[in-house]
Amino acid sequence: MHKEFLAFLKEYGVVGLAIAVIIGGKVNNVVTSLVNDVITPGLLQPILRHVGADDIAKLQVSGIYYGKFLSATIDFLIVAALVFFFAKKILKETTVAKK
Repeated sequence: MHKEFLAFLKEYGVVGLAIAVIIGGKVNNVVTSLVNDVITPGLLQPILRHVGADDIAKLQVSGIYYGKFLSATIDFLIVAALVFFFAKKILKETTVAKK
């Protein structure tokens, strides 16, 4: 049973997937902090002041919090770009290594 379990882990790359999920979660935390603590206050502060808000999450119209959606969209775009560039780099290196 023990050998079968180890073979399963190796065959399906479970350990690699677990590592990717853990690192991905931490990268997401860093990007969320970047958006909430650097981009929003630094770049969007003039816009927030203009509309009378001190926090992007408080931007809302009739109970619809579009500020939270905007923040989540910026967060997603940054994470998606990072994944794209990492995948492109890794695929390029593995293609070169196979030649």
